[in-house]
Amino acid sequence: MRIVVSGASGLIGSALVPQLTAHGHEVVRLVRRTAKQGESTWNPARGDIDASVIDGADAVIHLSGAGIGDKRWSNSYKREILDSRVKSTKLLASVIAGAAKRPSVFLSGSAIGIYGACGDEPLHEDAAAGTGFLADVCKEWEAAAVGAGTRTVFLRTGIVLSTKGGALKKQLPLFRAGLGGRFGRGNQWQSWISIDDEVSAIEHLLTSSLQGAVNLTAPAPITNADFAAVMGKVLRRPAVLAVPSIGPKLLLGGELANALLFTGQRVIPAALSGAGFEFSHPTLEIALRALLQK
Repeated sequence: MRIVVSGASGLIGSALVPQLTAHGHEVVRLVRRTAKQGESTWNPARGDIDASVIDGADAVIHLSGAGIGDKRWSNSYKREILDSRVKSTKLLASVIAGAAKRPSVFLSGSAIGIYGACGDEPLHEDAAAGTGFLADVCKEWEAAAVGAGTRTVFLRTGIVLSTKGGALKKQLPLFRAGLGGRFGRGNQWQSWISIDDEVSAIEHLLTSSLQGAVNLTAPAPITNADFAAVMGKVLRRPAVLAVPSIGPKLLLGGELANALLFTGQRVIPAALSGAGFEFSHPTLEIALRALLQK
């Protein structure tokens, strides 16, 4: 397949592109700088893209967007988070819809934040969208992909576990030093997925018949307290400290800290499991031992 990928240098994209290439696919990366071989320059903010790159491609995988936890949520950065997703998605959907030979599938990024804070409720793909900034972003993000005129999948991704970036990379030094522990009461759910399963699931969706919302999370979500306990077990370090909310809220800002650390979702990958996808890392302990080679 010839596959166009945006966000190829991000945490997910940097793992996905080598796997697609290794499996014999031709990948064209959309980049914002001067293009090199195997790349094409675009500027979603200005609506600039070479439409011929999309026309005749077999698939488009859209993963780009400003990092959710990269900066404090000022009003201007919240606008950047939203616009970087919505404008780029609308642009791709429009170009796909206008192509003489449309790609057979459009895999468009989204996140489990669309469900909002739902306590202990198990959330399948048919669960209602929630409220709050992240939920609103995800709703607009997904709506922007509608109208591409081809099979479209919303990649509702959970917490991606990788030693190369994301939450796990930030947490590892503390846990290795025996200073890790739960956030607050620790009863908030964490719906996670290993980077290997994330990449394999996206590749699976290229040829699957699934469309619409698909939860990209492991089948065993876990509370934050249990997450910390498993981390401690795998690393053979104590993980009994509790991080009070005041510190992260002062560091990150209350809205961002609450959204990322002190609330969560109990998400179930019903669509993937129903389609026969097999997770290499179905439990957190298996995932961490594989990632950390323990």
